[in-house]
Amino acid sequence: MRDFDNDDGHMLFGGMRAEAIAERFGTPVYVTDENILRENYRRIYNAFSKHMDTRVHYACKANSSLAILRILEQEGSGIDAVSVGEVMTSMKAGFPASRILFTGNNVSTAELRTVADLGVPINIDSASELERLAGIDTKIPISIRVTPDVGSGHSEKVVTGAKGSKFGIPADLVVETYGRALELGFRPFGIHAHTGSGGQTPEPLMDVVSVLADMTNAIKDEHGLDLEVIDMGGGMGVPYRPNEREMDIEELASAVTDIILDETSVRTVALEPGRYLVCDTTVLLTRCHDVRYTGTKNYIGVDAGFNTLIRPAFYGSYHHVAVANKFNRAGEGKYDVVGPICESGDHIARDRALPAPEEGDLIAVYNCGAYSFSMSSTYNSRPRCREVLVNNGVAELIRDSETIEDLWRHQMIPKRLS
Repeated sequence: MRDFDNDDGHMLFGGMRAEAIAERFGTPVYVTDENILRENYRRIYNAFSKHMDTRVHYACKANSSLAILRILEQEGSGIDAVSVGEVMTSMKAGFPASRILFTGNNVSTAELRTVADLGVPINIDSASELERLAGIDTKIPISIRVTPDVGSGHSEKVVTGAKGSKFGIPADLVVETYGRALELGFRPFGIHAHTGSGGQTPEPLMDVVSVLADMTNAIKDEHGLDLEVIDMGGGMGVPYRPNEREMDIEELASAVTDIILDETSVRTVALEPGRYLVCDTTVLLTRCHDVRYTGTKNYIGVDAGFNTLIRPAFYGSYHHVAVANKFNRAGEGKYDVVGPICESGDHIARDRALPAPEEGDLIAVYNCGAYSFSMSSTYNSRPRCREVLVNNGVAELIRDSETIEDLWRHQMIPKRLS
């Protein structure tokens, strides 16, 4: 978890006081530091590319804001897209089709046709998808997603690589599936797996690469097919809590590339970081509007609820919080930070040691760049909030807030009810 500077009791973010950002743009608001994003990309790319040819495909489901995508495009990233919407959004941000890899799940034929027509390489997720794509276009570049029987993640809801998963070709059918792809006229360029999201140790990722290396060699032995790329997927976690150990990305890169170079003839590794790139780039700023003491609980009521940030309610996730305008004060009591949603589960944080709160205080919620705005909603008819980009003390609006009218935009009342 990143530490941020203190300016006379005020939190500094991206070279600006958080309070100044909130006063200008209102709350709740997501604020991203461009320099942290660029730094994160360069760190992970350099760690792997010093050992072998490397393709970084940003898992844009984590955060698909156009400005974020544009920055990563400038850095040379590729894209891991899981829907036509993500494909087209990435193209809008400037990514060519050749730098996007579509990895859908339970993909419709219509969606497959659209992706193929756009010229985007496709990561095949099932035997059915392979057969249906053959009826559309066998010239489109493909790789195949396999179920490696290796799973990991911060929650059981995000483990994707375990045996019996809904994702990928079962391990015992992989070699046969590559044979079928060749029979249909495809020439697969790679093999892919994904263990899960937000793991904190490198061992599962090393294990999955070992599995992929064995499969690569078995495919070559059985079908004479030399794959070009081993795609280890994503899942690199980040620390959400103070003093939590950070994954050693240099150690991971060295271990993974050693396996590929020593055990296979493949000379290109691909990886799909999402959370690792964007998580700690962003804070959520939310204003305290209500302070209440119930005898058993002390509450700080803010204007961001689980419509704005659902991870704590959905996954039980921890996000560090601080009072941005009392940044130099020690905790004076234990407080729950709660939102305006009409649900008992509308908690952002529980039992946190914080300075004594007052109405008007600004609460900063850390590590909100991944799966935060992208999972937000209009529940309770609350419009989604703004997003702001900061760069060396300059703040720019990159997404405006919705209005109440936006909530009605695609609705209609039948004339017979008028």
